[in-house]
Amino acid sequence: MTPDRFFTLMLLLTSRDAVTTQELASALGVSLRTVTRDLNWLREAGLPVSAQRGRLGGVTMLPGSGLDLTRLTPGERDHLSLTGLDERQRAELDASAESRRALSKIAATQSSRRVHELLPLTDVVHVDSRPWRQAQVSGTTPASLIGAVRRGRRLRIEYDSPRESCARDVVVDPYGLFAKAGIWYLVADCDRVPWMYRLERITAWKEVDQPRRIRERQTLATVAAALVDQWEHDHAIEVSATIDRTQIERARRIFGRRLVRDDHEESAIGHKVTIRFLRLEDVRALLPFGSAITVHGPTEARAHLHDLAAALAHHYAPSP
Repeated sequence: MTPDRFFTLMLLLTSRDAVTTQELASALGVSLRTVTRDLNWLREAGLPVSAQRGRLGGVTMLPGSGLDLTRLTPGERDHLSLTGLDERQRAELDASAESRRALSKIAATQSSRRVHELLPLTDVVHVDSRPWRQAQVSGTTPASLIGAVRRGRRLRIEYDSPRESCARDVVVDPYGLFAKAGIWYLVADCDRVPWMYRLERITAWKEVDQPRRIRERQTLATVAAALVDQWEHDHAIEVSATIDRTQIERARRIFGRRLVRDDHEESAIGHKVTIRFLRLEDVRALLPFGSAITVHGPTEARAHLHDLAAALAHHYAPSP
């Protein structure tokens, strides 16, 4: 259940004496099956939701037992949808203050009922989605860009891509900001083609006095999901290799879904795998494994690793 649907569903249940599942489905824009699944989820979460059949029946919630979402401002409900971000990331969006106010309002309605209930999730679960050893980065901040994105304007950005010798100037149509593994991205179309621009590499930007021109039936969520899926699956180079038994878990952590293990090909030496790379140059990521990974093909991947290893050996050769 998405945060938006959860809040809308709770508001409908707490603001009416009874509402039919058909009315809920129409208000939420989902199917009856989805509404039924959402109501079961609320029951399993401990909320006293009941359903009565018949002409005078409907779905109800006991008065005073639900979250008092009517006390939240639209801005607070909006920022509560960002609870997947940690406190630092909410601060980067200037959203932490409204998030804390919203959470405190909800907590106030629950305090009188905590004696015989489970501890609040906010007391026992803390989310920090930033990667380990994250260095301090420069460039565009989420808070500086969010206003322009919410105004729905086109943007002209200077982007310092690592694949190019100098920053390039492009006009983009933004869908929004996307946080992935502690890194912020601007998801936008450039000439109707979707891209993810890493915020720390946007060296300068300004609004263009034109409304954004995004593709029909596309949202930030759908475009970001498609780009992530493309990055993880649509790789041009497939390297076949054998990985030492002691290094297979390490390789899985580093390469993720780009590594496919062939369970039918396991020898005394190690595990047979296929690893996908976007470009031939990216096979350099195998160097830290040393001889624990043996690449069988393609030929150009073996040749490139040979050249990289030879250059590294030459660089560290003892001085004459």
